[in-house]
Amino acid sequence: MIIGVPKEIKENEYRVAMVPAGVRALGENGHRVLIERSSGEDSGISDEEYLRVGAEVKESPQAVFSEAEMIVKVKEPLPAECDLLNEGQILFTFLHLAPSLELTKALLKQKLIGIAYETVQLADGTLPLLIPMSEIAGRLSVQVGAYYLQKENGGSGVLLGGVPGVGTGNVVIIGGGTVGLNAAKVALGMGATVTILDTNMDRLRYLTDILVGRLVTIASNKSHIEDAIADADLVIGAILVPGAKAEKLVTRDMLAMMRKGSVIVDVAVDQGGCCETTRPTTHAEPVFTVDGVIHYCVSNMPAAVSRTSTLALTNVTLPYILKLANSGYKEALRDDDSLRKGLSVINGKLVCKAVAESLGLEYTTLKNL
Repeated sequence: MIIGVPKEIKENEYRVAMVPAGVRALGENGHRVLIERSSGEDSGISDEEYLRVGAEVKESPQAVFSEAEMIVKVKEPLPAECDLLNEGQILFTFLHLAPSLELTKALLKQKLIGIAYETVQLADGTLPLLIPMSEIAGRLSVQVGAYYLQKENGGSGVLLGGVPGVGTGNVVIIGGGTVGLNAAKVALGMGATVTILDTNMDRLRYLTDILVGRLVTIASNKSHIEDAIADADLVIGAILVPGAKAEKLVTRDMLAMMRKGSVIVDVAVDQGGCCETTRPTTHAEPVFTVDGVIHYCVSNMPAAVSRTSTLALTNVTLPYILKLANSGYKEALRDDDSLRKGLSVINGKLVCKAVAESLGLEYTTLKNL
């Protein structure tokens, strides 16, 4: 199979979808890999490193898209890339279709095979291709939140860890999954007081057992969220329903309860965000303020630490790329239930129920195809 890796064009997206080790593994299995020139530079990988392991470096995205049978990316295709996709081509990347009707319709129109990293799901419910990026985003969320709490950055001037004789900052994390756990580790390590809200009591018991520090766990509902964020210096939105649009748990009215200069980091922005006032931002312009509350809603947070993120992501995607290349997508999807759950669109049909429900589009079961 011919695998194409274009350079990411989303603003300030510094990751790349394949490292030289992946090129080597694919080559050893008889496949060709086309890499767009300079794709890996922002992750510290030169074209020469790709060439040494057998990649073919192409001068333009057109050269990659036109020849490749499978396109492997990091982020969802932008309109300019959608125009380059071909019927019957495999697209393997983060898609995040639930909040994007325009992108979903574009992929359906192209009649390609779109498999989303974020909905590949193991039998135990875990999301193996999303986990490393969620770990990174969770840890970064506290780091950037602490930065924007500084007075010169528009914040309230609170030091999350406090000092002797002065109280600690309050961090509220909505969602106790991978993002929430990693955010809590960093916040507790900084000495902050941390409140985690989740609807899963077993998860809260687990978090209580493994985390050490000033930790409070609370059953999540509207009243408890209102009470928690009213006293928060930093709120981290960390909810996820695989494939579906995020529920708006923090409403505009709730912002009035928060202190001026407090910060919201909505990691759920890729799925529409869990704050009513969320809108996607970029690393170039990462924040905006509503009712005195700073919002950080960068939709590709892990790109800020591109080398770490690239290595972490490609560690988990390569086995699936090899499976698709070695077996072809039909056999790979038949044989691997976790990969099949990642399938979003195929031959002009939408086969992810969560996306269909979020966008009000027709859903087709795989059994009918």
